[in-house]
Amino acid sequence: MGLFDVLFRSRDKPVTDSINGSGYRFLFGGSTSGKRVNERSAMQMTAVYSCVRILSEAVAGLPLHLYRYNADGGKEKAIDHPLYFLLHDEPNPEMTSFVFRETLMTHLLLWGNGYAQIIRNGKGEVVALYPLMPDRMTVDRDDKGRLYYEYRVSDSDAPTMKDGTVRLKPSDVLHIPGLGFDGLVGYSPIAMAKNAIGLAIATEEYGAKFFANGATPGGLLEYPGTVKNPDAVRESWEKGFSQNNSHKIAVLEEGMKYTPISISPNEAQFLETRKFQINEIARIFRVPPHMVGDLEKSSFSNIEQQSLEFVKYTLEPWLMRWEQAMARALFTQEEKTAFFIKFNVDGLLRGDYASRMSGYATARQNGWMSANDIRELENLDRIPADLGGDLYLINGNMTKLEDAGLFANKKSDGEEEKSDEEVLELEESDRDEPGNEGTDGGENTVPKRHHRRRELV
Repeated sequence: MGLFDVLFRSRDKPVTDSINGSGYRFLFGGSTSGKRVNERSAMQMTAVYSCVRILSEAVAGLPLHLYRYNADGGKEKAIDHPLYFLLHDEPNPEMTSFVFRETLMTHLLLWGNGYAQIIRNGKGEVVALYPLMPDRMTVDRDDKGRLYYEYRVSDSDAPTMKDGTVRLKPSDVLHIPGLGFDGLVGYSPIAMAKNAIGLAIATEEYGAKFFANGATPGGLLEYPGTVKNPDAVRESWEKGFSQNNSHKIAVLEEGMKYTPISISPNEAQFLETRKFQINEIARIFRVPPHMVGDLEKSSFSNIEQQSLEFVKYTLEPWLMRWEQAMARALFTQEEKTAFFIKFNVDGLLRGDYASRMSGYATARQNGWMSANDIRELENLDRIPADLGGDLYLINGNMTKLEDAGLFANKKSDGEEEKSDEEVLELEESDRDEPGNEGTDGGENTVPKRHHRRRELV
């Protein structure tokens, strides 16, 4: 290679295997409504803010436990495991478990990805988890095809990284991806629905400007003659009859006529459009309308069912992403077969008091729940074992099919044995009877005794 080739060689080809871990930023930007939509402008929409807050607080508020498999096939809480304290109480010295999960869930809903740095000690054990901003994270592959994470550090980040750009290994990052096409990074729900959110922003701005003008539409001033200085007339009109001076009486000069030209909110279906966009945004996040304040189609009979569907069809997929991502990134290969992480959603699936008591009664009578099992679900103190708190009882009316008729056969056999027994009779002597004291009266009493014995038998 000569000097000329070194100086004037062609530029290298662009990297084609790069993966933007920031939720594919090119999807953000202008929408068909003319409004620019990004994760921060979308959060200014009340419907988006409500949906993000509902989902993030629901995930953060659920009890999160680390369980261990027992030899008999059961499970128990692994309180002695170092990860239990990190996940259940404090993932790092700066935040609680609630705040940590709320932050990562917010990142998931806005950017489509949730990242956290894993801090390990010399033994490889996890000692801390710090959330990372998705918009400053890039997922890429090296020349050997191996994934790596590149993060741009800011002054507001945790003091675990010092340089401007840090390259992290996959074992050092807890990555929870949302819905995506390649299975590595997720798409942002905000970016995918930017047109619907942009329309909602435009509708909200239209209403704000309309009422800021005193609910007075724009119009046209007509004059039969020639206006020498139209700018002065326009400024004079706006100064006298707009904003704070709206709804005042206008005095027009001879021949001048005012004609409103803007579309009224009623003709533009302002309220209907705003209501539809709220339902549209709730549909994007799969949040029931009643949870964002729309009670039009909710009633006493179906609102509980909607809440149960919210847990089943909205929360469960997110919780599954969390559980499997944490198990993959935080457990060693040996621990994956002995431990598992689980969110407890029983509190959200609890019915009213009467329904719970009816279910507990059925479980208690059928022998698959003890009194202490029920009291633990109701957060009550345990009954001592010597008082029968751990006993499993069954209803005596139920029996196995093969034992049907066994009790009746035993009863009939008992009756036959009883019939064969001699019936003894306590009889009073003849002298105990009145009028027969000291004599038999010439009567033979033996046949009478036998006769009475036959009657009793």
